[in-house]
Amino acid sequence: MTTYDDRASLTDLTATVERVRSSVEGVIEGKPEVVRLSLTVLLAEGHLLIEDVPGVGKTMLAKALARSIDCSVRRIQFTPDLLPSDITGVSIWDQQRRDFEFKPGAIFAQIVIGDEINRASPKTQSALLESMEERQVTIDGQTYELPSPFMVVATQNPVEMEGTYPLPEAQRDRFMARVSIGYPSADAELQMLDIHGGVNPLDDLQPVAHAHEIVKLIDAVRGVHVAEPVRRYAVDLVAATRTHPDLRLGASPRATLHLLRAAKASAALSGREYALPDDVQALAVTVLAHRLLPTAQAQLNRRTAEQVVQEILQRTPVPAAPQQSGFGGLGRGAPAYPQQPPRRL
Repeated sequence: MTTYDDRASLTDLTATVERVRSSVEGVIEGKPEVVRLSLTVLLAEGHLLIEDVPGVGKTMLAKALARSIDCSVRRIQFTPDLLPSDITGVSIWDQQRRDFEFKPGAIFAQIVIGDEINRASPKTQSALLESMEERQVTIDGQTYELPSPFMVVATQNPVEMEGTYPLPEAQRDRFMARVSIGYPSADAELQMLDIHGGVNPLDDLQPVAHAHEIVKLIDAVRGVHVAEPVRRYAVDLVAATRTHPDLRLGASPRATLHLLRAAKASAALSGREYALPDDVQALAVTVLAHRLLPTAQAQLNRRTAEQVVQEILQRTPVPAAPQQSGFGGLGRGAPAYPQQPPRRL
C-alpha cells in the first residue's frame, strides 16, 4: 500500500497542469473549457472524442496536447483502406532467426491521435477496442502491454457522411468524453489570424511536462476522495438514462465509472482533495450524451441526447450535505464533503 501527502500531490498537479494548459492554449485560442476537459480526461485515464465541423481545430488540439508532454506520440490517419494490422501491428517471418518477429503498430504510443476515425471500416475501428479498454494488444495469441500513460484522442466530422462509417456503440462507449470545439469568438479568431497567419505555432511548441510526471499525477487523482452521497448521485444520473422514455439505449456501467473518474480529476484540477456533486454535474453531458441513443420519436421531435441529460440533471435530486461531520462548503451556504480524505491510494 502506497502512502502520499495529499496537499503536496495536488500542488504538483496544479503546477504541472498549469504549464500544459498554458502551452495548449497558446495554440487553441478562446477555448479554455475545451482544454480543461482534455486535461481532465488525460488525468482520469480516459480517451477523448473530438467531434465537430471541419476547420475548427480538432486535430490542432490533439497535436498541441501531445506535443506539450514529453512522451511518445503516433498519429493515425483513418482511411477506408486502413487495415487492423496497421494499428495493432503484425508478426513477420524473420529469415535469419527463422522465427516470427512482432512489428508494433501505431497504437504502441503513449498518446495516439486518430484523425477522422469514422473514415475507417468497422473492422479497422474494432482494432482499437481491446487497447482502449484493457491497455494491451493481443496478436497471434501473444499479449503486449501498452505504455503508460496511454490516451487515444480521436477526431471525427459529424456533418460530412459520404464515405464514413459511424462509430458503433461499443466503440463510443470506450471514449470517456466527447467534446465539440465550436467556432471561436470574433476576438479569438482575430487573434488566431495574428498568431497563425505567418507561422505554425505547433512548430515552436516544446514539451512542458514529462510522461513520468503525468503518471504520478494520475496516481494522485486516484486518491481523490469521493463521498458515498456523491457516488450514489452519479449512479442515479446514469440509471435515469436507462428508463427515460426518449432513449432506446441508456448509459452503461462503464459510463458510471468514467463519470466518477472524471469528477475526481476535475476536483484535483480545482485544487480539492475531494469531489463534489458540482464536479459530476459539470461533466455529465460530455461523459454521458455520446453513449445514448434517442428513440425514433425523440429524433422526430428533434430531441438530442444532450437535452435529455440536461433534463435528467434538473430532475435528479442533488445529495444534501450533512450538517455535523466536519465537512467543507459547497459554496451554497451548507457544509459538504470531507476536507481530510483517507491518505492512501
